Amino acid sequence: MRMESEVCVSFGRAPYFLVYDTQSDVSNFFENPGAASQGGAGIKAAQAIVDAMAETLLTVRCGENSAEVFQGAGIKVYKTTKVSAKENIEAFQKGELAPLTHFHGGFHGKI
Repeated sequence: MRMESEVCVSFGRAPYFLVYDTQSDVSNFFENPGAASQGGAGIKAAQAIVDAMAETLLTVRCGENSAEVFQGAGIKVYKTTKVSAKENIEAFQKGELAPLTHFHGGFHGKI
């Protein structure tokens, strides 16, 4: 797992997450507890992001259930436009990423 890794297209089923501290430039990767879930992957994944005390999420897309968790926790969600985590973080810091406003109803095992 490196900063040059591609951003997974499925938030809830991403194998791991990157937490990046914009103040200290410290990055930390951790496994997504929702990745192998039979159901509720998005909610478990979203709760892991909340537990990591994130203020912002950069993702390709996410479901409505995850979005509700983020909204309740005050986490802002932005749509990624680049391939790697590093490129997306740089784009975010430059103000180049738009807020994610469309949330899907969930794939329920169909990716």
